[in-house]
Amino acid sequence: YSAIMSDRKRSSQPRVVRTYEFPTKPEKQTLGQYLYNSRDGKILGRTATAWGQLMLFYAAFYTVLAALFAICMQGLLVTLNHEYPKWQLEQSIIGSSPGLSFRPMPEDVEQVAAIQYVAANKTDVAIWTDLINTFLEPYTDRTKLPPGTEQVICDFNSPPAAGKVCAVDVSKLGTCTAAENFGYNRSAPCIFLKLNRIYDWVPDYYDVDDLPDEMPSDLIDYIKGLTSEQERKQVWVSCQELGSAANKTEVLEVQYSPSRGFPSYYYPYLNQQGYLSPLVAVHFPRPPTKTPITIECRAWAKNILYRGGTRDRRGSLQFTMRID
Repeated sequence: YSAIMSDRKRSSQPRVVRTYEFPTKPEKQTLGQYLYNSRDGKILGRTATAWGQLMLFYAAFYTVLAALFAICMQGLLVTLNHEYPKWQLEQSIIGSSPGLSFRPMPEDVEQVAAIQYVAANKTDVAIWTDLINTFLEPYTDRTKLPPGTEQVICDFNSPPAAGKVCAVDVSKLGTCTAAENFGYNRSAPCIFLKLNRIYDWVPDYYDVDDLPDEMPSDLIDYIKGLTSEQERKQVWVSCQELGSAANKTEVLEVQYSPSRGFPSYYYPYLNQQGYLSPLVAVHFPRPPTKTPITIECRAWAKNILYRGGTRDRRGSLQFTMRID
């Protein structure tokens, strides 16, 4: 009996028939149908509702992101001062030993520091003189300075008053002038040296009795020849050709204008409006031609560190020069 009832129960249950369908390729759409499908109202594959939800999400997301960025920037700006840096001298990344730089520099920063040209080629000469003229524009044209700049003529006995800056008199640069093409057309080029600015840095000058042994003898004689103690308060500079003495047929002649250093009355730099770094024009009246020479220039002060070599230089610079 139980077997009969079990058979009847199974026979009364509906039979489940499972069918399998192979996936079909989606219907191909034309570009016009993709842009707007009139059948289901989709635009670029999404309905208007889906596009609205997506745009609302991204609008909220980027609004919150912009607000967080603005809060972070405002918090950073509150800690900064536009008049002076927060970290100064030894506490800063720059440190308390300024670097020495020169102009003109090649336009291509990837090139090695080199001055190379043909003196008889006016185009070559114009390239270098134009670079110098551009660099000297703030020194020669006061309209290039910020409005309200108060420049005064200074000397060792007349430092600038508060709120004023010392002018750099380019008329005292000797033959290194635009009228003379800075000597480039006569195979006697000029370069201009300057110290990199460091806020509130004050040079520690050498006394005449404690000049370092490695200082060039001609610079020592120049310093000892000054009669005024005030005039000895300068950051001295020297330039000389590098190479073994055996390979040198004669010492490279170098002339400096207006003096052999950066005077004390230009320091310290305190972010004064219209401040211009003092310059030393270095003139090479008779450099060797048709052969490259390597020249090193160095700044001299007790608190300027020196490191030579081709990498990680400090307190000095090195460049090559070739005149054809």
